[in-house]
Amino acid sequence: MKEQQLGEAAPQRGNKITRWLGRATLALLGWQIVGQVPNLPKFVAIGAPHTSNWDFPLGMLLFIALGLRVSWMGKDSFVNGPGKRIWHWMGGIPINRRAAHGVVDQMIDAFKNRDKFVLGITPEGTRSKVEKWKTGFYHIAQGASVPIFPIEINFKIKQFVLHPAFMPSGELAVDLPILQALYAQSQGKRPELQ
Repeated sequence: MKEQQLGEAAPQRGNKITRWLGRATLALLGWQIVGQVPNLPKFVAIGAPHTSNWDFPLGMLLFIALGLRVSWMGKDSFVNGPGKRIWHWMGGIPINRRAAHGVVDQMIDAFKNRDKFVLGITPEGTRSKVEKWKTGFYHIAQGASVPIFPIEINFKIKQFVLHPAFMPSGELAVDLPILQALYAQSQGKRPELQ
């Protein structure tokens, strides 16, 4: 698998060895990466379809192979519970759902308080079948004035497709169908849950 080159602006993690290990592991599993990571310091990366527990470790392998530092949200009781050190090292951000200041506001603040920050989100919000995407990712990107980077995980052809970054217009009803259309041909590990 060919190494993807990150631009200087993108938040990076790891080194040549970790990137090689990530690429080699994905290649051994039969996966390919198509497309490029935007050369931007901040963006919301959305990954879909999300139908299986396998999406998380494969997504982490993708980010290791790319050398991209990505953060993700988890319940504070999980991220700060057993395994706290490894979850934080892997980019876990504990979210207090009981806080007066909501999750979207917490993430907008995280973007505003960092020079470089990529937040990874699954728009379905769960591995179970859903009728519509949750829109928190959109409101975070809009509120933080950062683009959305759509990542498609297609189990049918074992391919990650990195789509061009998309700047939200502020018109959710217009933008959401455009983003969802990017995933129309994708098949999750458990297609019945899409």
